[in-house]
Amino acid sequence: MSLETDLLVDRRRLRRKLSLWRVAAFLAAAVALVAVLAVGGGKDLLNKRADHIARVKIAGFIGDQTANLKLFDDIADSSAKAVIVKINSPGGSTSGGEALFDGLRKLSGKKPTVAVIDGLGASAAYMAAIGTDHIVARRSALVGSIGVLVQFPNVGKLLDTIGVKMEEIKSSPLKAAPNGFEPTSPEAAAALASVVNDTYGWFKGLVKERRGYDDAALGVVSDGRIFTGKQALDLKLIDAIGDESAGIAWLEKDKGIAKDLPVQDWEKPSDSRSLFFAQALAALADKAGLPILGSLLASPTAPPGALDGLVSVWQPQAQK
Repeated sequence: MSLETDLLVDRRRLRRKLSLWRVAAFLAAAVALVAVLAVGGGKDLLNKRADHIARVKIAGFIGDQTANLKLFDDIADSSAKAVIVKINSPGGSTSGGEALFDGLRKLSGKKPTVAVIDGLGASAAYMAAIGTDHIVARRSALVGSIGVLVQFPNVGKLLDTIGVKMEEIKSSPLKAAPNGFEPTSPEAAAALASVVNDTYGWFKGLVKERRGYDDAALGVVSDGRIFTGKQALDLKLIDAIGDESAGIAWLEKDKGIAKDLPVQDWEKPSDSRSLFFAQALAALADKAGLPILGSLLASPTAPPGALDGLVSVWQPQAQK
C-alpha cells in the first residue's frame, strides 16, 4: 500500500472518530440542558403538591383555548384549594370565550374560583370572568363590552380604480357572502346579522343567568359599552372593587380557604420556552460541528393563520 493511500485511510479514520466525538459531545450537552430545565420544573411540581391557591392568567387576545382547558383539568385534580383567574384582556373570538366560560364553570364545580380583572376584562374576557364564582376588579379597570362583532373590508371601489374585477361561480347567492369585493346585498347582510344576533342573544343569556339580571337591567349593561370598575360594581357586573388580595380575602371568608396559603402560578406550556430549548440545542449542534442539525433545530414553526369568525372583543380604535 502506498504512502498516499495510508495517509488517506488514516485521515478518514480520524474524521470518523472526530464525528463520533462531536455527536457524543452534543448529546452530553443536550442531556445537561434537559437536566437543568427538569430541575426547575421539578421544584415547581413540588410546590404544586402542597396546599396552595392556584393562579391562572388570561391575557391578550383570546383564541384557541385547548392549552388552558387542559390546565384547568390539571388544577382540578391537584392539591390547589382555590383558583384565582387573573384577567387582563380585550376579549377575542367568541368561541374562545365560550370555551373559557365552560372550562371555568367545570373547574368551579371542584374548586372555588375568583376572577380578578387587573386592567381590562371586556367582551370574551368578561365572558370568562362570569364563569367564576366571584368577580373583583380594580376601580379604574375597564369591564363589559357585552356584544358580538363581525368586520370585513369592502375594497370594491379600490379594485375599480386600478382596473381589477373579481369574478366567481358559486353554488348559491349567499355562499361566501359578504366577500369584500362588491357591495353587500341586503340578503347577505340579513343572513350575517341573524348569526350575530343569535350569538349575541346567547351571550346576554349567560350574563343574565350568572349576574341575576332582569330584562331591564340586562338592557342597560349589554349595549356594547364598557364601564369602569366602579360603574361595573354599581351595575352588578362585578362583586367587589379591589386587587388579588381582595379575591383571596373573599376565598378565606366565604369559601373557608385557610389563611396565608401560598399563591402558585399555573402556566400553560410556553411556545417561547420550547423555542428557547430548540435554539439552545441548535447552538450546541453548531458548536459541536454539526451545522446541518443546527439549522434543522433552529427552523421556527409558522405562526397560526389569520383570525376568521365571530369575535367578542373591545376595539377602541373602531368605536365611533
